[in-house]
Amino acid sequence: MTVSTTKANTSITEPLKIIVLGDSAFDGKQLDIEFWDTAGQEKFDNIHHSYFHQAHACIMIFDATQKVTYKNLDRWYNELRDIRPHIPCLCAVNKIDAAIEVTKKLFSFPKKHDMPLYFVSAADDTNVVRLFRDSIRLANAYRMGDTQDFIDQVLRELEVG
Repeated sequence: MTVSTTKANTSITEPLKIIVLGDSAFDGKQLDIEFWDTAGQEKFDNIHHSYFHQAHACIMIFDATQKVTYKNLDRWYNELRDIRPHIPCLCAVNKIDAAIEVTKKLFSFPKKHDMPLYFVSAADDTNVVRLFRDSIRLANAYRMGDTQDFIDQVLRELEVG
């Protein structure tokens, strides 16, 4: 897999990373992928919904060193499902390098919502490529499938017309 990224951007109005992926796992097609980080911070609550409308997958990430981020997952999930009820979701625990004991814990949130759980570290790249590769596969399968949300159907009609 070949991954190239743009420089991280601290503006909430632009994607933090754009990853361009091209490999045979995707039928040799080059996919342009945008990952948006809505920060999970309360000051951005009023704009989260604008990010959801054209999403084809969601990675819900919580911080292994900040329990409040895990507690917020249910609220974020419900907000997402109000707008995108059928897109695939994955769950990840980040910063396992700073709290390795977290990898031994069981978490009810991903199990309750039938999500795969990934233990990752952005600092040392543990499982990061796997998480993104899996999310891209799920997003692409969703986008190509028949289980689109209403907004996808509307957007398709607009493209055709």
